[in-house]
Parts: sequence; structure tokens; C-alpha cells
Amino acid sequence: MNQSKTTTSALTVKEARSGASIVLGLLAVSVFLNFVDRSNLSIAAPMLKDELGITPEQLGWLLSAFFWTYAGMQLVAGWLVDRFDVKYVFAAGFALWSAATAATGSLHGLAALIAVRVVLGAGESVAFPAYSKVVPRLYPEERRAFANAWIGIGQSLGPAFGLLFGGVLMARFGWRPFFFATGVASLFWLLPWMRWMPQAEATTLASVPTQLNAIGPGWRELLTCWQLWAVSICLFCTNYGLYFMLTWMPYYLIKERGFTTIEMAQIAAAYFVAAAVAAPVCGRISDRMIRAGRTPTSVRKGFMIASLAGGGTLMLALVLMPRAWLLSVMLLAGVAFGLGSANLWVISQRLAGRDAIGRWCGVQLFLANLSGVLGSALTGYLVQSTGHFFWPFAVLAAVMWIGGLSWMFLVGPVEPVRWKLSR
Repeated sequence: MNQSKTTTSALTVKEARSGASIVLGLLAVSVFLNFVDRSNLSIAAPMLKDELGITPEQLGWLLSAFFWTYAGMQLVAGWLVDRFDVKYVFAAGFALWSAATAATGSLHGLAALIAVRVVLGAGESVAFPAYSKVVPRLYPEERRAFANAWIGIGQSLGPAFGLLFGGVLMARFGWRPFFFATGVASLFWLLPWMRWMPQAEATTLASVPTQLNAIGPGWRELLTCWQLWAVSICLFCTNYGLYFMLTWMPYYLIKERGFTTIEMAQIAAAYFVAAAVAAPVCGRISDRMIRAGRTPTSVRKGFMIASLAGGGTLMLALVLMPRAWLLSVMLLAGVAFGLGSANLWVISQRLAGRDAIGRWCGVQLFLANLSGVLGSALTGYLVQSTGHFFWPFAVLAAVMWIGGLSWMFLVGPVEPVRWKLSR
């Protein structure tokens, strides 16, 4: 009898591990497609500028349009993934953003392109609240950095693929076919998701939530939590750097540094490939440090501080370095980004708890993704006003350094928030 129970238990754990791995793999592929779709426009920006005859400031508004709804819809997306079955909410958002990407290839006017970027932002707004809802369901906290690193791998390889293959294909065939092909191809991801998507109460590797977290906070309690505001500031600073890479770096490398489209693709992709390699390595190291007895506060925050402080310094160095050094600096900056990408969302997942993480991420992402609106437009304004990129890079470095200081002094202990027992 005991042997039978042990065998059944072992099979259950094995099935849970297999199911968790499949779902995590699908999430990694989805974030890969997410970042291919959102970064396509920045790769095509030099071509778009010449074809439509738009100014750098107008290009800045076009590049920022995605973030108007991507940021604004985060509160709704966070509520949706807490209120309804996350697998269906995510599938709907995925279908919307893929369709918007495909439609982009058929548009010819600036206003129409802005409109479809707004739709793309609305669809993609469900992504990270959904990821942070699903991952804690699948993995216990001491293994979550490595799990979240797979989200970071997809986040980095998406732009790398877009830059390497998108840059080459756009140079040969134009930007419109690439948008249509990637949008349509992305829709096929829904087929395995509908087969393998996690059940609402599936057996997982994560521990059963406590009664305290099973109830969760109301909106008023959530919004008065100072740690939510602190990590939102930190993510704002992280995203400012990421979105600069996604929106303006290709334009900078071509227009100011004089690289060809293919050379630009190779140099910019190096950043994201380095980040994709660093993320799982750093995730595994940080998880092992915690299992060995180090506190989540010292480990998770330490990685984030190093990521932002190092990344800001390297970004400032990049604009000052001679052309021959750009690839080396870009690789190091990518490693710095990978230091943080594995640990960032583990912190939010630990602080919020499983039943509040959707709304927590909604608020955090709403505030943090305003960096995309501000940064894209501000960079366009500074480039048009000064005629070069020094000040955009100086602002970028300062923002990232502020992020490192915020992790050090504002966030406090990385321990679960003790919510009240009522909504």
C-alpha cells in the first residue's frame, strides 16, 4: 500500500515536471514572438523614415505609439488575469497582437501605422501579467529565477532574430513582407497552446498557497503598498534601457555610426544574444545561492543593482567609444541586462503572492512602461534638436543609474507582503 502511494506520488511529480516544462517552453516561445513583433518597426525605421518622408520627431511618436496602450492597458490586463482563467486571456491577447503585426505590412500612411501600433500594444499588454501569473503556479520560489530566465531568453532572442534575419530580409525584400510573414506565422503558436495550456488548478511543482495569500488584497490596499511603487520605479529604469535598444539603437547605428543595415543587425543582435546566454546562467547561480542559504533580498537585489549600474556605465561608454569598439561594448551591455532579467520578476512574484500578482504586475507595468512613451519621444526630440545622440545616451545612463540606486535604497526586504484577509 505504501509502495503504491509512493509510486503514484513519484508519477505525479514526474508528470508535473513534464507539464511545467512544456508550458514554460511555450511561454518562452510566445515571448520570443512577442519581441519579434514589437521590435520589427525599429528595424524598419530607417526605411520608413525615407519612404514616408517623416522627421526624427515624428518617428519618435510612431515608435512610442505602441506604449500608449501597452502601458495604459496593463491595469486592465492585470485585473483580467487575476479575475479570469489566464490561459484564455493570454490566448486572446496573443491573437490580437499577431493580427496587428500582419496588418502593418499593408499600411502606407503615418496615421494608419500609429493606429495599428496602438492595437499591437493593447494585445501585448496581457503578456507579462500572464507570465507572472503562470510561473509561480508552476515553480517554487527557490527555482523561479531559472524559470523566469527562459522568459528572459525569449525576450532577448526575439529582437536578436528580428535584427539578424529581419534586417537581412528587409534589406532584400523590403519591410512589408516581413511584417506580414511574422504576424501570420505567430498565429500558429496558438495550436500547441490550446493543447498544452495549464489548467486552472493543475498539479504543479510550486507549493500550495497559504490562506493569507489565497485571499489577496483589494485595489486600495495594493495601491498603498510602498514596495509596489518602489519596484515600479526600478522597472521603469530597466525598461527605459530595453526600449531604447528596441526603438532607437538600429537607427543610431545606421544614421550616426554609418553601418549598413546588415552590419547594424549583427551588432545590435549581439547585445540580445549575450543577454540570452547570461540570463539562464545568472538565474541558475542566483537560485543555487538561495538554496545554499543566502537570502532572497541580498541575492535578487544584488543582481539587479549590478545589472543597472553596469548597463548604464556601458551605454554611456558606447556613445563615446570609437566605431571599432562598439561590438565589444554591446556584448558586455547585453551580459549586464541578462544579470537582471532572470531575477526581476521573481522579486515581484515573491512580494505580491500568487493571488495578487496579476494586479501587482498590471500596476507595475503600467507605470514602468511609461518609459517607452517618454523615452521614445524624448530621444526623437533630442536627436532633432541637437543633431546627434550624445544627450539621449547620457539621459539613458542616468536613468539606469537611478534604477540601481532605487533597488539599493527604496525596495527594502524581498519578503512576501502580508496582505489583509479581505478584498
